[in-house]
Amino acid sequence: MDKILAETKQGQLKGKVEGESISWKGIPYAKAPVGKLRFEPPQQPENWQGVREAFDFGPVCPQPPEDAAMQGINPEDMSEDCLYLNVWTPNTSKKDLPVMVWIHGGAFTSGAGSCYLYNGARLAIQGEVVVVTLNYRLGALGFLHLAGLDDHFTANLGLLDQIAALRWVKNNIAAFGGDPQQVTIFGESAGSMSIASLFAMPQAKGLFNKAIMESGASQVVPTGQAVHIAKDFISMLDIEPDHLSAIKDESLDSLMKASEKVYQENGGDESVLLFQPAIDDNTLPQYPTDAVAAGSAADIPLMIGTNHDEGVFFVRPDAEEMPEGKMDEIVKRMAGRENADQIREYYPPSAEGQARLITDFVFWKPALEFAEAQTNYAPVWMYRFDWHVPGHPYAGKAVHALEIPFVFQNLDYFRKLEVEVGMSLEKLSTRMQNAWVSFARTGEPGSDWPAYDLEVRKTKIFNESDRIIADPHKEKRRMIQDIESRK
Repeated sequence: MDKILAETKQGQLKGKVEGESISWKGIPYAKAPVGKLRFEPPQQPENWQGVREAFDFGPVCPQPPEDAAMQGINPEDMSEDCLYLNVWTPNTSKKDLPVMVWIHGGAFTSGAGSCYLYNGARLAIQGEVVVVTLNYRLGALGFLHLAGLDDHFTANLGLLDQIAALRWVKNNIAAFGGDPQQVTIFGESAGSMSIASLFAMPQAKGLFNKAIMESGASQVVPTGQAVHIAKDFISMLDIEPDHLSAIKDESLDSLMKASEKVYQENGGDESVLLFQPAIDDNTLPQYPTDAVAAGSAADIPLMIGTNHDEGVFFVRPDAEEMPEGKMDEIVKRMAGRENADQIREYYPPSAEGQARLITDFVFWKPALEFAEAQTNYAPVWMYRFDWHVPGHPYAGKAVHALEIPFVFQNLDYFRKLEVEVGMSLEKLSTRMQNAWVSFARTGEPGSDWPAYDLEVRKTKIFNESDRIIADPHKEKRRMIQDIESRK
């Protein structure tokens, strides 16, 4: 059979040769979640007759236009009919290749598997792996906790979409040369936070063998807060809780406007995600870190890390100084009121202090906790990404998401930022990609990267030249850990 034809459970797919890779784009992994299926769990995709061309990306989930524009998404490409995935393979006859499934970030409200930074061609070619990217329902469509108001509804639909995509991979990826028994999930930000939840979800068990978490760990909204947000949402649509099914008849425009209003009225900012996974008995019964500490992901090797200056992405250096009283309240919310006084000096109300708070409490601390929980059940490797271009208006610090182009080797992104792509960048990309691929293939990122343990805490630092550091920022880590232990 021609290498561009793949025989899936739903029917034949025709891909496209792109240099040394082959791609299949816009593959439906579930029925369109529209009409009666809006706010319902993903359903098995429909079969088709003949050969379906898979040349173009599928629609992406509706999202705020300004967020979409930042990721190169056009408004005309948005639709509730968004449950599609994409596959890249090296143009080879080899079979049983490792599979790497990417879950995109975007604060659970934006993004798509088709974003240009996630083009899987170079990763597939260089690593001889099968790369899969996917869309899932975002914002209210994927994470509005209607199940807290009416048990006829199901919680965490966006996560269930991801599970449906992983089930499709398990059932179909052999047709693309992939090994369904060697599936690594990897993701960044909300994608990484999604992986933390998948570790804890019974429905996800057996669908992946390894995981790589970039700049995100356990992140959920408490049930009570999720219910409060859902009540606010339906009240803006003039829907009563006992007539909740009426939400399926609302226009998409009404849903998007209600989302915006709820976010504004509940004070959403960089440290508060209103639409995100929620604790729920039927789908996500336990806080992910607690579930992992109890062995929910036993025998699943983990790579996890953060970027040195995550928070600078959200708080630009020229941002106005925050009123001291407001900063104090945020510190109290993050660390606990009884601990705020002793750590206030680390987080002044300046832009730098705001960014440091986000880096430490939204990204680094959860990653430490998650890594520690998993070390009891499987090997863990910790990294930190430090590369930056001093003085550059965007890449002047190792900000949130800056590692992604290196992992996918899509370095043209830096040319758009007027950063010279020389040998140093290419070598860093190769080293990172080799580590990611080695982990996907063998369960270890390379012999020069020791596993993480709670005694020495060796961490790989990625920069123009890489190094291993034992317990980086040890005193600050101890401070954060001490706070946690006294709660």
